Amino acid sequence: QVQLVESGGGLVQPGGSLRLSCAASVFTFSRYAMYWYRHAPGKHREWVADISSASSTEYADYVKGRFTISRDNAKNTVYLQMNSLKPQDTAVYYCKAARNNKYWGQGTQVTDSS
Repeated sequence: QVQLVESGGGLVQPGGSLRLSCAASVFTFSRYAMYWYRHAPGKHREWVADISSASSTEYADYVKGRFTISRDNAKNTVYLQMNSLKPQDTAVYYCKAARNNKYWGQGTQVTDSS
């Protein structure tokens, strides 16, 4: 069983930045592909970005150039650096770990403060 704990969410003004973290309780973290998703009110959950076990990355078009996903295998943690935030980025952000199975965290709220 893999446990994921997100942190780093909060209130942010448009144009501001936040860094989300997702800490995983798994010995073989480096072997997992890691994902960030978000779920905004009234919308379906959507994929934001992912990073493979080899650290290759992919981004949704609506965050490309503004968000950066990274991982620190020594800390069993994946990050999402969010810059130039927009009101439409308001959502609960979830991380997911995937290898043979998929595991989800509990989410962290990011809210536009305008």
